[in-house]
Amino acid sequence: MVKSKYQSVLDLGEQLNIQHGDVKVENGVLKMHGTAPTQYEKDLLWDEIKSVGGENPSDIMADIKVADTSVYHRHTVKKGETLGKIAKHYYGDASKYQKIFKANTDVLKNPDMIHPDQELVIPNKD
Repeated sequence: MVKSKYQSVLDLGEQLNIQHGDVKVENGVLKMHGTAPTQYEKDLLWDEIKSVGGENPSDIMADIKVADTSVYHRHTVKKGETLGKIAKHYYGDASKYQKIFKANTDVLKNPDMIHPDQELVIPNKD
């Protein structure tokens, strides 16, 4: 029952390529663990857990580690994106585009010129 309730979380974990994952049900509690590639994927999983079970769910215990803690995420630029749109997506604030630009000066020379398929480092949140 509890496993089917959180099926969307399990599906998302698979989509996000969570490694070393394990899921079991004990005494009506879904226990899961695994390793997310970056903090961003971990945050997505927790957001999904909260959307299903509420802010403090008592029927799930999740222990999600992060493989690469040096960055928040690695983002591949898509057509039509700007650093402002990317900053808004990850930080909720388009004005934080400078933070992304500064972390990628090896790839970017101008914050107004990014190109599809460039891989950008998204720095950890402060």
